[in-house]
Amino acid sequence: MNHCELEEVTQHINDKISMIKSLLELRAVAKDPDKRGTLLKIEQEVSAINELLDRFERYVGEQRGLLKHLKDLEVFFLEDEQDVLHLKNNIPPHMPKRGQQAAPQGGGQVAVQSRQTDAPPAPQEQGPPRKPQRNQIKEMEFITVPEFDSIPPYMKGRVTYDQLNAAVQSINTAVTSKYKILHQPVKTLNNVSRTLHQRFKDQETKDTKGQFFIVEQDIREFAQLKVDKRFVGMLNMLRHCQRLREVRGGGLTRFILL
Repeated sequence: MNHCELEEVTQHINDKISMIKSLLELRAVAKDPDKRGTLLKIEQEVSAINELLDRFERYVGEQRGLLKHLKDLEVFFLEDEQDVLHLKNNIPPHMPKRGQQAAPQGGGQVAVQSRQTDAPPAPQEQGPPRKPQRNQIKEMEFITVPEFDSIPPYMKGRVTYDQLNAAVQSINTAVTSKYKILHQPVKTLNNVSRTLHQRFKDQETKDTKGQFFIVEQDIREFAQLKVDKRFVGMLNMLRHCQRLREVRGGGLTRFILL
């Protein structure tokens, strides 16, 4: 055995001896009632710290998922904005602009039109009523002042007229964000939006068929609001004003727009 190997064996033996001494010291501490209570307190504090760290890690994970979802929504809305700007900047030149009428062709038509200015307009035949667009998203109407005044004081509390209508705007934001995803073909959605699309479908019931509704999770994710006691109170006021109704089932409360 050379010198280096001898030093390694010696170090290993010394480490073992130090470990045995530490174990004997801990054993002596464990037998002492006073020190045993201190050890138990330390153990409880370490367990509490570990629990807090686990909660914090879960919270960070949830926030990262929410941030990724918001970034995907931002990209989605930016694409819509670019489409709108493209349509606005590429209107065919032959189409009349808003507020303009097509120019008359031929002088005779101008004369006929000038002679008929005083005549009452001929009644126009009314065609069949237009069907609502398939992808049209319903929005909640804002609360009027008389409606706000009709809310009982015990229900209204300290909520102001502007705050209640701000809640209406937040609900409309959540509804619009949700149904924009639902109206998109599934094949065109990314993974995050496709997961949301499936979640929205799973939340539908026979009572919500053909209706526009949201749940608390939609309000938190799309409107960035906490559904706390105060916001629940405003939902009750909107229900009093016939703006929405609630349908419960499957552990969810669905807020259906009226």
